[in-house]
Amino acid sequence: MDNVIEILRRNAFTAKKKYGQNFIVDPKLLSAIVSDAEINEDDVVVEIGAGAGTLTRALGERAKQVYAFEIDESLKDILDITLSGLNNIQIIYKDILKTDKEELRALTGGGRFKVVANLPYYITTPVLFYFLDSDLPIDSITVMVQREVALRMVAKSSTSDYGVLTLSIQSRGTARMTRFVGKEMFHPRPVVDSSVVRIDLNGDKMDERLFKLIRCAFSMRRKTLANNLIASYGLNRHEAEQILSDAGINIKARGEALDLKDFIRLSAILNQ
Repeated sequence: MDNVIEILRRNAFTAKKKYGQNFIVDPKLLSAIVSDAEINEDDVVVEIGAGAGTLTRALGERAKQVYAFEIDESLKDILDITLSGLNNIQIIYKDILKTDKEELRALTGGGRFKVVANLPYYITTPVLFYFLDSDLPIDSITVMVQREVALRMVAKSSTSDYGVLTLSIQSRGTARMTRFVGKEMFHPRPVVDSSVVRIDLNGDKMDERLFKLIRCAFSMRRKTLANNLIASYGLNRHEAEQILSDAGINIKARGEALDLKDFIRLSAILNQ
């Protein structure tokens, strides 16, 4: 395949800021992402954002089947070039966030699949929650995201990056940062660096009552958990502090001080 920057130039394609289009152009990085996701010849892969097809092709060369969602139909001519010769890739010109989950299940044949994506900043969190808040048979989610989002995904309790996204991921599986990616590996070059994060899912569906509690705890980060419980659950102060005490949690604690086990224990007592 010709250099993707040259293909874009020949087709007079200009990246669209509204879609956050920054295409991966480093071949070693493409191979590394596929390796991080542990894609093999038995895998079905759902890719979000085919872009210029560089990552899509790298996935297709390793996987059994790739279903790549792409919102920008003006990339069709470019994808026809960059994906030529591979018959195990299907491009779906549709917004994944407007795709019914049962439609996605049917598309992938109802079997297990892996998610891989180079996600633009503006849809990173919505796309992650699209998959996290589902019972789709997903083995893992491997995503390239802006560095600041990656830090939130793998944060530890009692840090400024720790929050709703961190705990939502922890409630569904385990996340680890697999590599740092400099801005020079993209075209056009973004203003910030990125990281690759892999989430291995445990098969549990997100507990909506637990998720409500987590959102409550971080709704006003600077307030104590007791104050947030009062505001979100209609409790009086005595009730809120009693529930925290019953859960073995300091009544003056803020949400960021609690780990997932603390939230699970508190949710059980709160919802008795």
